[in-house]
Amino acid sequence: MDKRIAKLLIAENQRMIQNVEMVKRNISFESHSNYVLVGLRRAGKSYLLYQRAQEMIAQGHLPEEILYFNFEDDRLENLQLSDLDAIKQAYEEMYGHQPIFMLDEIQIIDGWEKFARRLADQKYRVYITGSNAKMLSSEISTTLGGRYMVQPVFPFSFQEYLTAQHISLPAQWEYLQNSDLKRAFLEYFHIGGLPELVIVDNQFKREWLGNLYNKIYFGDLITRYGIRNPLAMKTLIRKLSESVKQPQSYNRLANLVSTVAGKVKQETIVDYLRYIKDTCLVFSTENICAKLQDRMSNQKYYFIDNGFLSLFLFDPETSLLENLVAIHLHEKYGEDLFYYHNNVEVDFCLFEHQCAFQVSYSIKDAATRERELGALNAYQKRYPGSKLFVITMDEEETIELDDLKIEVIPVWKWLLTS
Repeated sequence: MDKRIAKLLIAENQRMIQNVEMVKRNISFESHSNYVLVGLRRAGKSYLLYQRAQEMIAQGHLPEEILYFNFEDDRLENLQLSDLDAIKQAYEEMYGHQPIFMLDEIQIIDGWEKFARRLADQKYRVYITGSNAKMLSSEISTTLGGRYMVQPVFPFSFQEYLTAQHISLPAQWEYLQNSDLKRAFLEYFHIGGLPELVIVDNQFKREWLGNLYNKIYFGDLITRYGIRNPLAMKTLIRKLSESVKQPQSYNRLANLVSTVAGKVKQETIVDYLRYIKDTCLVFSTENICAKLQDRMSNQKYYFIDNGFLSLFLFDPETSLLENLVAIHLHEKYGEDLFYYHNNVEVDFCLFEHQCAFQVSYSIKDAATRERELGALNAYQKRYPGSKLFVITMDEEETIELDDLKIEVIPVWKWLLTS
């Protein structure tokens, strides 16, 4: 790497991070820890670095102490592992400070984790971001040797989305007819919470999402993993979008994809699913009452942002509702989130936290009401003491049947209060 370019970018970024405006996110950092921030492209990882840099400057650090470097800058090309040392040397030729490293999208450089470990061993403060969950693999974690804390970064929550839209909740908002709140929720519901979408005109939001998806699809999936059957990958993602509410086995997905893209082996589907999850595009939940093999091979898949899911579906309302609930629970509880399927199905359960959730657009229909409540009743009998919820689009009540108490709550209110 030409050190002149490195010095130009270091100085340019030091000015930039002081002036950038952002929505402050409710994520805190321990002052003496190093971090790996992982999440979907455009989920806000870079802005979280800016936020952390501004916090450190406010605490007394000099802007010149910050070495922020974005490895996806279009002025950089063909970067190698040795270039990381060149960047460090360029900084040391500019300043006499010990730098605070903020290395953005570093995963594009093979072997980056060795450099990151060396920095930690030398007692530098380091913040790293990446758009690939493979950064959390056991191999890389072993190399980093426990020297970094992992911070997942998700798109905006609904509360953060409201803040970005400059919508504040008045006192007793739960009981008021708030048109601004409802209008903002419907936009968030259909378009999702990727931070940059807040400043995109409504007429271009879907186009922006489509362009970002294509970048993830072609760049982070097809090119990065050398996919030889792009139609199979494309078909798999579409099948996942069409079935977010149902468990999907590897074998079934292989058969579905094979009808469109030619014969695809089950092993290939397993690999493709891992790649899709590694890009942070989807996540999955397991059946809490299944045997280990069935847990792994028969999962439910959700998209990390409603905006991407809405790109694929013509009549998306019920799927978007369940997907949004899944996102919220996944962000809050991570691997503690399961579903329950044993003759009846409960959409989400948190066994360790004694909660279970059904998701239903409406329970006004008698048959739907009986099905949803019956499933929760069956779950309660197997796991007594659980708090039970039905998340709806806009219905609210408390149901008490014998020893059963079920809270029915609209999703927009649940997102702000749960």
